[in-house]
Amino acid sequence: MARRAPSGWAPAVAPAPSRRLAGRVLVLFTLSLSCSYLCYSLLCCCGGPAAPRARCPPARAAAAKKLLQQSRPCGRPPPAPPAGSAPGPARPGTKRLPRAIVVGVKKGGTRAVLEFIRVHPEVRALGTEPHFFDRNYHRGLEWYRSLMPRTLDSQITVEKTPSYFVTKEAPRRIFNMSRDTKLIVVVRNPVTRAISDYTQTLSKKPDIPTFEGLTFRNRSLGLVDTSWNAIRIGMYAVHLESWLQYFPLSQIHFVSGEKLITDPAGEMGKVQDFLGIKRVITDKHFYFNKTKGFPCLKKSESSGLPRCLGKSKGRTHVQIDPEVIEQLRDFYRPYNIKFYETVGQDFRWE
Repeated sequence: MARRAPSGWAPAVAPAPSRRLAGRVLVLFTLSLSCSYLCYSLLCCCGGPAAPRARCPPARAAAAKKLLQQSRPCGRPPPAPPAGSAPGPARPGTKRLPRAIVVGVKKGGTRAVLEFIRVHPEVRALGTEPHFFDRNYHRGLEWYRSLMPRTLDSQITVEKTPSYFVTKEAPRRIFNMSRDTKLIVVVRNPVTRAISDYTQTLSKKPDIPTFEGLTFRNRSLGLVDTSWNAIRIGMYAVHLESWLQYFPLSQIHFVSGEKLITDPAGEMGKVQDFLGIKRVITDKHFYFNKTKGFPCLKKSESSGLPRCLGKSKGRTHVQIDPEVIEQLRDFYRPYNIKFYETVGQDFRWE
């Protein structure tokens, strides 16, 4: 006869070892799934021997904001430079403020002086006119310096802006930059200079009034209009007064625009002496171009090929009534004489 179970009896429960074994199996299964997912993710992101190349998610750091759209393969360094290559050498020299400035005058021959002096190995010149001391002074000296070519300690930086000579503020501003700045002024017969100035303007604005109409306020009375810039620039003695308030004559060199054509080596020799550099530019650097009526360089700064100034240089002047020319000579005569006396040099424009 079967025995009845005592009251309070419950079904038997699996022993503790069986429960531990089941837990371990579950953990191993979970780890296996995790490892499989991790391997799959790595293969998809970084690629394997047979996997297609994939891209990593964009960086989210604020410092890498600009690179959000420029992801690269995960974990791969940037490509190495080709074998044997090396970083390019730093450009030699330093950008310095100019030690010499060609301050004038317009249509006097300033471009020729700049191009000729650039042949010298101890000179580096800015090719364009920065107009810092008349139009761009508000930009500051560091902006001005940034325009300059790089020079070695043994080289001189030069720039040219002809309008400085007739700019009232220019002498003071240049003095404030450096009181030791050397100034070069290329002057020319003021009557010829005015006609050249007008010829250039006429080539750009064919509808301007005649030279005679712009020159005189009243031609019958011989009253010259000094408000016209082409006339006013040639009043050299007037403009020079402003410069002599800040610079001694020993720091200003005057180049004859006429001799620059007939004897370029001689005039450039004096410029080299003024700058304190050896006379390297000589007759061998020039030849006379009969077509332009102007000397040209046999060797330029950038190449050994002959080179003349641009098409705008040496252009044929417009024909002016001889009587008008004579009236202008009379007008300029007292200014010329005062200029000769001030600089101690007779340019023989009379």
